[in-house]
Amino acid sequence: MAYRYGEYHDGPDPLAPPYDVRAALDEMGDAILSGSTPVHALRDLLKRGLPGMRDNRGLDDMLREVRRRRRELRERGRLDGTLERARALLDQAIGQERAELFPDPSDDARLREAELDSLPDDTASAIQELTSYEWRSAAARQTFEELRALLRQEVLDSQFRGLREALANPDPAAMERVRQMMGELNDMLEADARGEHTQEDFDRFMSKYGDLFPEQPRNLEELVDQLARRAAATQRMLASLTPRQREELANLMAQTLEQAGLSDQMRRLGQQLQTRRPDLAWNSPERMTGDDPMGMGDAVTALEELADLNQLESALRQDYPGARLDDIDEDSIRRALGRSAVDDLEALKRVERELEEQGYLQRRRGKLELTPKAVRRLGETALRRVFTSLEAGRRGDHDQHDAGAAGELTGASRPWRFGDEQPIDVVRTLVNGIRRTGSTIQLSVDDFEVAETERRSAAAVCLLVDLSYSMALRGTWAAAKETALALQTLVASKFPQDAVQIVGFSNYARVLQPDELAGLDWDMVQGTNLHHALLIAGRHLDRHPDFEPVVLVVTDGEPTAHLLRNGQSAFEWPPSRETLELTLAEIDKMTRRRATINVFMLAADERLKEFVDEVARRNGGRVFSPSAERLGEYVVSDFLRQRRIRR
Repeated sequence: MAYRYGEYHDGPDPLAPPYDVRAALDEMGDAILSGSTPVHALRDLLKRGLPGMRDNRGLDDMLREVRRRRRELRERGRLDGTLERARALLDQAIGQERAELFPDPSDDARLREAELDSLPDDTASAIQELTSYEWRSAAARQTFEELRALLRQEVLDSQFRGLREALANPDPAAMERVRQMMGELNDMLEADARGEHTQEDFDRFMSKYGDLFPEQPRNLEELVDQLARRAAATQRMLASLTPRQREELANLMAQTLEQAGLSDQMRRLGQQLQTRRPDLAWNSPERMTGDDPMGMGDAVTALEELADLNQLESALRQDYPGARLDDIDEDSIRRALGRSAVDDLEALKRVERELEEQGYLQRRRGKLELTPKAVRRLGETALRRVFTSLEAGRRGDHDQHDAGAAGELTGASRPWRFGDEQPIDVVRTLVNGIRRTGSTIQLSVDDFEVAETERRSAAAVCLLVDLSYSMALRGTWAAAKETALALQTLVASKFPQDAVQIVGFSNYARVLQPDELAGLDWDMVQGTNLHHALLIAGRHLDRHPDFEPVVLVVTDGEPTAHLLRNGQSAFEWPPSRETLELTLAEIDKMTRRRATINVFMLAADERLKEFVDEVARRNGGRVFSPSAERLGEYVVSDFLRQRRIRR
């Protein structure tokens, strides 16, 4: 047997590795750190498309394609094509009849000409009067029958997609079969309304009339949806015509259905469809800008597709309360954009589900929130970016995956004791087991030994982060949060013996928990209360008297508020003398605690420069003026430098 291999086209690549939702979380993290909520960050991600997935379209890409497709449909043609064609055939038949009557000198010929002269201008009324007219011209009779066949096909095709082909043959049996189909369809819908319909009834119906429904619905619900959308499109087509055109075409439709013996059945069907699907736009006009006349069936098909595209556009925008990807109908996507768009949509839905199922997002009281696991991931990403910058700049520490709590190995070992964190000395442990048991190694607790390491001092770390509104105005807010996350992650992963505390301050100061850092928003209040932040940091250092103190301050403004004795915040700008004196007094207390304060200044304000210079003079710490993009790099490298010195 011969085999031929080629590119797989039936959906997503089944051998492709599963998508790593952590990359999606990282993309969301940038928006969240900038102040976006998790739900908006997720929506923005799904609109842009997923990072790392080749050829994957986001919602915005699909939306652009839907709008392009809608423009093409609107420019396809005019809706009055059937009226125009019917008028042309009517004029042709009348002209052929007049040509037959003109040579005849009889009174009968003159009476017939007078009858033709008195025909109403309205196309529908003229056709109605000519229905009983006895044509003298065989060509005129044939043209008029062609007109009636055209109307019969177009009118029924506007209600049932595909009946145009079924009625192309003028066999009366074909029309009788359509009548039977409509009767049984109405009976089935009424039985369903009474709760008496079964799937077996529908299967029997489709076995008899399935060829009349090219979309091949699988159940009654799908059939109702298809028929209702087409019936609503027919109503919209009529609403889109001028009043005169609407009246003419409505009369033509009514005449055609009456002559075909379908008027009552079609009325029953229309009422049931409108009752079942009142949500469809039944009478909304649609503007078509094309020049080519379209037949009635083609015009209804175009309007049906336009309705699908309008509804699809609304779902793809996802800009309404409670919007979810599940609101986007896959059948509409497939009809409008093809199978590949369905695969893209499923990929987006999968990421949304995976973020929740893998524990990165949770819904609490209907609100989407980051989990602690997601915050840890964002911290790891922030730290990784910092280390990447440090490596690129050839300075500072770099990412060491084997770093831990232990110091440098001394070369000695000792028996393991409960609670030891030093690494296991594997060689000595195995030797102990062999000595005790002989050739067979069966380890016991007493066999284990640990490698001795140098003692590494612990540090009490305080990061004071400005939360004032000016941080958001200057575009430094996201960088400050990312820096705090990076430092928190660094201490937790490489220096777990350290005690880290992050304090945010605006008009008041407060301790920030790691889990709230990512979603933290700035405070729209007046005041930069560094005095209160230093008070909280001082209490943290006092709780760890044997730890090495590390104090880092990130701010873009001088102190403009202080804490009163009654616990209230006092704000004044320019800063009052009392605010500066109380803040500097806390700086002096930090100096007596042997805590070096390094300040990271995010603005070039002269008053801020004077203040931080005074802090450096009193405390001996350093002042940095990094850009927002390099803030994390400066803070982390400075912390690592201090830890290396103290170790």
